[in-house]
Amino acid sequence: MALKDTIDAGIKQAMLAKDKVRLTALRSIKSQILLAETAEGASATGLSADQELKLLNKAAKQRRESAATYKEQFRSDLEETELAELAIIEEFLPQQLSEGELVETLVGIIQRVGAKGPSDLGKVMGVAARELSGKADGKRISDVVNMLLNNTDF
Repeated sequence: MALKDTIDAGIKQAMLAKDKVRLTALRSIKSQILLAETAEGASATGLSADQELKLLNKAAKQRRESAATYKEQFRSDLEETELAELAIIEEFLPQQLSEGELVETLVGIIQRVGAKGPSDLGKVMGVAARELSGKADGKRISDVVNMLLNNTDF
C-alpha cells in the first residue's frame, strides 16, 4: 500500500476517533505528499518509496527542530504538540539504527573509504548519508563520524 493510501486510511481513523493531534499530523503529511506530486517536474506515476522516505524524514526533522525551539523558549505546551506529531510521523519511518549499530556501520564505512582523520569527514559523510538514508538522522550520523574521526583508534 502506498504511503498516500496509508495516510488517507489513518486520517479516516483519526476522524472517527476524534484524535486531533493524529489528524493534524497526518493531514500535514498528506499536504506535503500532494505538494510533492504536483511540483514542477514531478513524475506522473506519483512518488517513489525513496521520495516518500525523504518527505517523512523532512517532516520529522521539522518537528524535532520546532520542539527544540519551543523548549528553549519555555513553551512546553507547543513542544508537547510537536513531539506528539513527531511520534506519529515516526510510525511511518523505518526503524532507526541503535547507537551501537550506527557506530559499527560507520566504522566499517570509515575503513572502507580509507579515512584517516577529521579532514576526511566529507568523504565519509557522502557514503554514510547514501547508505544510511532513512536509518539514522543526518545530524546523528555527522556527530558519530566526527567523534570517530577525532578518536582514530578504531
